[in-house]
Amino acid sequence: MKLTQGSFLWYLYMDKIYCLLSLRNVKALMEYFHLLDVHHRNTLNDVLFFHFLRHVTNLRSSQIKMIFDLLDWTAVGEIGFDQFYVLVCILLAHQNHLEDHFMYRHSRPVFDLLDLDGELNIGVTNFQNYRFLFNIKKQELRDLFHDFDITGDRVSGIQESWAEGHVLHQWWGRCGS
Repeated sequence: MKLTQGSFLWYLYMDKIYCLLSLRNVKALMEYFHLLDVHHRNTLNDVLFFHFLRHVTNLRSSQIKMIFDLLDWTAVGEIGFDQFYVLVCILLAHQNHLEDHFMYRHSRPVFDLLDLDGELNIGVTNFQNYRFLFNIKKQELRDLFHDFDITGDRVSGIQESWAEGHVLHQWWGRCGS
């Protein structure tokens, strides 16, 4: 996944320590969000979202639809600025090769995002489907689940310990970032 050179997001600066945008950049991003919101509902529907991501990234249509479904937490067919901000931070982390650091710094929101059913666990399938967001290689994913799957059910090793950041702290430390 790459950002389109020259797009608005290309010029936003992400703090490399905290993996967040400055207040000035958040304000600019909010103005951009309002420009995209042609219906003036403080949300982006799936069509607006699709065309936005199609313009600023090289993601495939199926990946864009998956991301929208992931961010549409309330299943109303729209996302608000909060979800938009999370997505932009993920995109900028990816662009700046800070995916591991972003997951380390924001382990709880990442866990909540990938915990699709709200049962405080992330299965291999969930992670496999969305690994392109965080540039996780297949072998890294296998190693992660092998190391933390205590019961062998391919799920339960990554539960509350992930939510508290323990898994990500250990994994991130192994990646050498």
